[in-house]
Amino acid sequence: MSGKILIEIKDIAREYQIGTETIHALSSVTLNIHKGEFVALMGPSGSGKSTLMNILGCLDTPSRGEYILNGINVSDMTDDELAEVRNKEIGFVFQTFNLLPKNTALENVALPLIYAGYSKVKREEKATAALESVGLGHRMDHRPNELSGGQRQRVAVARALINDPSIILADEPTGNLDTKTSIEIMGLLEEIHSKGNTIILVTHEEDIALHAHRIVRMRDGLIENDYPNPDIKSVSPRLNALNEKGSDFENI
Repeated sequence: MSGKILIEIKDIAREYQIGTETIHALSSVTLNIHKGEFVALMGPSGSGKSTLMNILGCLDTPSRGEYILNGINVSDMTDDELAEVRNKEIGFVFQTFNLLPKNTALENVALPLIYAGYSKVKREEKATAALESVGLGHRMDHRPNELSGGQRQRVAVARALINDPSIILADEPTGNLDTKTSIEIMGLLEEIHSKGNTIILVTHEEDIALHAHRIVRMRDGLIENDYPNPDIKSVSPRLNALNEKGSDFENI
C-alpha cells in the first residue's frame, strides 16, 4: 500500500424523502482508502452498506459532506459529470454480471472504450489483452449464454479492468456462483490486487471478506468497525500450482 489517499470521505450523510418520512441511510461517515488497498465493506441489510457503495461508485451523491476521489471532488457533480468520472476512475464487477446478452465477450469487454473514444482497432486490441489476462483468450467470440457463470464473471472482471481504473468496485461478485467458482474468482481478484490495483469488495459473506486486507463494518448508517484483517485468506498459492501444471481458467 502506498501513502497516497485515493478515496477521502468526510462526514457524508445520505437522506431519502419517502412521503413525509425522512430515511437516514447514512448518518455521518468518514473514511479514507489508500491506493493499493484491498478493503471489504460489510454490514447487514439496512446498515447503509449499499448506499455507501453507490456513493463510492459515483452512482449517487451525498446529501451532506465531501467525497474526494483520486484528487477530484465528486460530491456535487451532475449526472453527466459523474458518468465521466465513473468511466475513467471505476471498474465495476456486479453479482449479476451485467453483460449484454447479444454481444460477444470481446464486445462486452470493449464497451467502456467506446465511451472513452478509442478506435475500433484499439478497442479490440485492449479487450483481447484483458480477456487473455483472465484466462478467456479462447472464449472471446462466445456470447454470455454460451459461457458458464464463472466465465461470465471473468468477462465482467476483464471489462472492469479495461480502462485501467483507479478502483475496482466488486459488489457481491461471488453471490451467483458455486463455492468452487467463488474461490477461483477470489483468486483472480487477489492476483489483480497483487499487481497494485485498489479493490473495494462489498459482501455479506464472512468467508469472502476474509480475502480482503482490511474490513469495514457498517450498522445503522455508521461505520461500526474498521480494522486490518489479521487472518487474510488466500487462494493464490493453489492457483499458482494449477498454472504450473498447465491448467487455465477456461472451463471455470
